[in-house]
Amino acid sequence: MTLPILYEDGEALVIDKPAGLPVDRPRKGGMCLDDHLDALKLGFLRRPVAVHRLDTDTSGCLLLARNPKALARFNKSFEERLVGKTYLAILAGRPPGTQGTIELALSKISSEEKGWRMIPAKKGKPAVSHWEMVGELGPHSLIRFRPETGRTHQLRVHALSGLGAALLGDPVYGAGNAPGAKRTMLHAESLTVTRPGKTPIEARAALPADFRALGAHDG
Repeated sequence: MTLPILYEDGEALVIDKPAGLPVDRPRKGGMCLDDHLDALKLGFLRRPVAVHRLDTDTSGCLLLARNPKALARFNKSFEERLVGKTYLAILAGRPPGTQGTIELALSKISSEEKGWRMIPAKKGKPAVSHWEMVGELGPHSLIRFRPETGRTHQLRVHALSGLGAALLGDPVYGAGNAPGAKRTMLHAESLTVTRPGKTPIEARAALPADFRALGAHDG
């Protein structure tokens, strides 16, 4: 598997991570991003390092740092919310309106029966997502999210609890497999990182084939 490179300079790479490729090695073993890092050195001595995480099912823009100093700066940018991100998602239903902001703090729970998941909780970590309706896809909807925060499973929980419907194909917060959706339908569409004294990192990942097969299009 060759991972498409969306942006490259001396500090950073942005790759188009395919759905199904974990960033971290699964407990049960199997391929992950680490298996591709040697190929992504591209003449550098060091292997690049993932700055943030995307769920295994999520496709799209993933930022890699090419040296320790860049990694520290990028981590600080994420902490200070200087990173702009948009995601496209297919909602298994229709949202209440055409745009809005979801503010639902999130907390992690775990049970022997269902394993762990995130839930809205007043004493949880603050989480904010802006959203807009992009188009109707039959009984489903194409939504663009602009998250202000980067909590675990944030958009998946905000879709269910804030918009009233889970993401299509979501096995944890929704009904799981659906016709045409063999994964949670979430795509990291764009990534922008502002850098003092340097041009910003800007990358955009085209819609994957499974989104297009359901009628979604760029725009």
